[in-house]
Amino acid sequence: MSQDICVIVPTIREYECMRSYFENAREHGFDLSRLHVVLVTEDFCETDKMEAMLEEEGISGEVFDGSRREEWYEDHGVAEYSHVVPAASHAETSFGLLYMWVHDEFDYGFFIDDDTLPHDDEDFFGTHMENLAFAGEIEEVSSDEQWVNVLYQNADEHGLYPRGYPYSAMDETVETDTAELEGGSVVASQGLWTNVPDLDAVRILMDGDLEGQAQTRTTREDFGDNFVAARNNYLTVCSMNLAFRREVIPAFYQLPMDDNEWDVGRFDDIWSGVFLKRACDVLGKRIYNGGPLCEHNKAPRSTFDDLNNEVPGLELNEHLWRMIDEAGADADSYAAVFEAMAHELADGDWSDYNNGAFFNYVGEYMLEWLECLSTLRSEVGLEADRAHVVADD
Repeated sequence: MSQDICVIVPTIREYECMRSYFENAREHGFDLSRLHVVLVTEDFCETDKMEAMLEEEGISGEVFDGSRREEWYEDHGVAEYSHVVPAASHAETSFGLLYMWVHDEFDYGFFIDDDTLPHDDEDFFGTHMENLAFAGEIEEVSSDEQWVNVLYQNADEHGLYPRGYPYSAMDETVETDTAELEGGSVVASQGLWTNVPDLDAVRILMDGDLEGQAQTRTTREDFGDNFVAARNNYLTVCSMNLAFRREVIPAFYQLPMDDNEWDVGRFDDIWSGVFLKRACDVLGKRIYNGGPLCEHNKAPRSTFDDLNNEVPGLELNEHLWRMIDEAGADADSYAAVFEAMAHELADGDWSDYNNGAFFNYVGEYMLEWLECLSTLRSEVGLEADRAHVVADD
């Protein structure tokens, strides 16, 4: 089988976790020759040891620290857009998306965080690929707040809401139904997490934890059947355990966080998930949630450090989804939906909100993301018109 999967791993220290993922693939008979691993790291990290790890494992891959990313931008004629991927930020996973974009052989992408491990008895790569190919009946979840808590299945017991879930959408009334999915309609597969739940700092503090983790932990018993969120309902999308189809890249930019004058951070994958869900609703696509579970082993750190990063964007997170909820209704491609959402943010007056100008900033960066993709397509001799990056129907 051809090499058709690009695995994108942001890492500065725990890259050895990837050996467990490779071993999981071997144990379950998944063809590792399908993978090409892109480790996105920094100049101060052990790039030589990362390269050696891939070689020892017999895995195709490359390591990109900050200097090598700059060289890559120059080589591909997009140095003027290098700022769309922030340095030393989790959002640098966007570099992996740009890398995928110029390599047509990659039909699928994976995001894996370096503080996770696969469960031995689950076929990590195989299950994600099965999810992306899914056709048939599946549970469909909605709420009266237009938000689905991806931890809803045992919420009466643990009371958890994931990072990025709006506070104004809590205490929702959940409804479940059955949806019939056509083959090819699933464009992203979000695996959920045992051990340390993915919570924001306010919720971690409310849970009584000062070390950035949580006193309440999740186990397999907290998760039931796989599910999708209903049309016109949003959900949090965490990039620690995620597979996706190449086609979503124009609408899946991991938003610029951390290195901005408003000090907004920690919402890169959350907001990208909001935008992706809007695009999926417009284009008739789906985000699949549930297995394969991963074990999230978040390292201890000050909860207050995370709080400082999140507070500048907390109010904005309450309102973002409403602003783009009708954008791009007549669009016929991911890029066109994303462009409509970008203009909604870039051209709006958000002065009523704390740090509202950050929305304008994000919208401008979203437009530059599309320009960067178009330039890359031109560089490799492919179709340059971003409006023609259509959904794979």
